[in-house]
Amino acid sequence: MGRSRRTLPEELLLLALDPATGTTAQPQSLDLGLAGAQLVELALAGRIAPDGDRIAVVVPRPTGDPTLDCALELLRRRGAPVRAVHWIGGPRLGLRQTYLSHLERCGMVHAVAGQMCGVLPTTRYQATDNAISREIRARLDSAIRTGVPPDPRTAALAALAHAVGLGKHLYPGNEGRSSRSRLRDLIRHDPMGGLVAHAVMDVQNGAAGQPRRGQPNGRPTAGPARPAEPARGVPMQPHRGSTMARAVAH
Repeated sequence: MGRSRRTLPEELLLLALDPATGTTAQPQSLDLGLAGAQLVELALAGRIAPDGDRIAVVVPRPTGDPTLDCALELLRRRGAPVRAVHWIGGPRLGLRQTYLSHLERCGMVHAVAGQMCGVLPTTRYQATDNAISREIRARLDSAIRTGVPPDPRTAALAALAHAVGLGKHLYPGNEGRSSRSRLRDLIRHDPMGGLVAHAVMDVQNGAAGQPRRGQPNGRPTAGPARPAEPARGVPMQPHRGSTMARAVAH
């Protein structure tokens, strides 16, 4: 996989970054979304495919992206298709920080050191080129405004943004209600994105141990997405033995 194209985890993280504060919206659910975005990116690269509500490795060849290849290898080692909810709900320590550090190395964000309560060191991340974030946002806006079925990548990004609760961050207030509703509806335009987005919501709602309603034997059926219960933001975490602390929303 060439590096000319931003991956879905990178785009989801850039969408979640608040340009004013340098923190990420919905930090708790965003971690789940990043794990889900990796699955969609691997599917778009032809490495994995959905098998009912499970994920199967179909081509174990590396993509060339170290973070994605790590996920692909972990899936391959399972030896059998794994349920999407179990994969997304598994431990993902440092995944958000891994992507923030990668974006910093690529020059898309820069770290800003600070302090919490005037004592504890923290790190915020500011986009170095807001045009990139605007371009990503414009793709979602166009899909919402025109009603034209988006390409699979944009549809999956919309599904993940809805699943992690970014709707209120991207389209706030009463005036954004219709846009949030259309964002949710875009989930139906990409089967893999829809599967992963539902899995993200199920993990948040504590339903990872059971098949979703309307999915006998865990097999997905068509139907509208149910709204996510967005996770509340948590205070920015202090620096803990690392060169960069995680950036999270206030």
